[in-house]
Amino acid sequence: MNLAAAATNENLAHTSNVLIYSSMAVYTLAFFAHIAEWVFGSRSKVGRTAAALTGAGAGAGAAGSVKVQVAQKGGGTAVLDRPKIVTRAAAGSRDVPDGPGAAGGTFKGDLYGRIAVALTVVAFLVEAGGVLTRALSVQRAPWGNMYEFSITFSTVAVGTYLVLLGLKKNVRWMGLALVTTVLLDLGIATTVLYTASDQLVPALHSYWLWIHVSTAILCGAVFYIGAVGTLLYLFRDSYESKLARGEEPSSFAQSVLSRLPAAASLDKFSYRINAAVFPLWTFTIIAGAIWAGDAWGRYWGWDPKEVWSFITWVAYACYLHARATAGWKGRKAAYLALIAFGCWLFNYYGVNIFVTGKHSYAGV
Repeated sequence: MNLAAAATNENLAHTSNVLIYSSMAVYTLAFFAHIAEWVFGSRSKVGRTAAALTGAGAGAGAAGSVKVQVAQKGGGTAVLDRPKIVTRAAAGSRDVPDGPGAAGGTFKGDLYGRIAVALTVVAFLVEAGGVLTRALSVQRAPWGNMYEFSITFSTVAVGTYLVLLGLKKNVRWMGLALVTTVLLDLGIATTVLYTASDQLVPALHSYWLWIHVSTAILCGAVFYIGAVGTLLYLFRDSYESKLARGEEPSSFAQSVLSRLPAAASLDKFSYRINAAVFPLWTFTIIAGAIWAGDAWGRYWGWDPKEVWSFITWVAYACYLHARATAGWKGRKAAYLALIAFGCWLFNYYGVNIFVTGKHSYAGV
């Protein structure tokens, strides 16, 4: 019976590996579809005139919507409403419209974008299957080491993105960055961090493994989404500033940055994402302390993982506090948000790989 169970678990572990590699193949197809969306979107009239629309945002905003004619397949034309005007959140605000998106308003670009999203959904389901079969092969939560944490993290990140899409949020512009990062994450997980299915040390056999680590994974995935929005906000804000000064942006900026949401939209999006998940990160640290009390007889021991979790909490708390201070909105607050996410990344990769502590027993 034990031999049969061991063989079943081994087969499940093999199936998990196959599913993870299969998801990487589908994510690669989604990556190329997203590339095609951006490429074909840049050829559209909407894409070429986005910079002009952005530059005219403040003056034309009060005059009502602007109509843009876009050539369609078959020789006809379609009239698109000018993107909705939004107000920049930073001091010295300016009214700027959202860009037309990666597809640029074109039929072909939008088609490739929809294909990319469909492929991302398929890859997500396949990867989720890989995570589930990994859990079945070890009969525990599938995040007992860095390999399992990584494949679960990327699954949750993509799931968060798809949920936002399902809620009709304007986040398709994030697809290319997300898929690229997921491929890098899975590539590192399957080559450098891979660990064969095995049971955990006694200290990890607790229901807190399901609570503490699952919330840490969810927080990390959402923090990542916020960090992407923050980084793109900085690029888009620089692009808008050049237009406001009457300067000529680079061809890259006119082709790519002009199609992103306005800096105000990206700024607001990142802030709301980080603010929404911060209470859960607070709970994660508290849950970890309670688990440490059960496992090691103390709630806090200045272990490197505990210290950097707290540093990350402080960094995000400073960011949220800075957002409530008028002088620290906009770019300054964005830099703080990226520093905070950098702390989270170091807490995951740096502490686990380069620093020895009580959290090192799981290995990579």
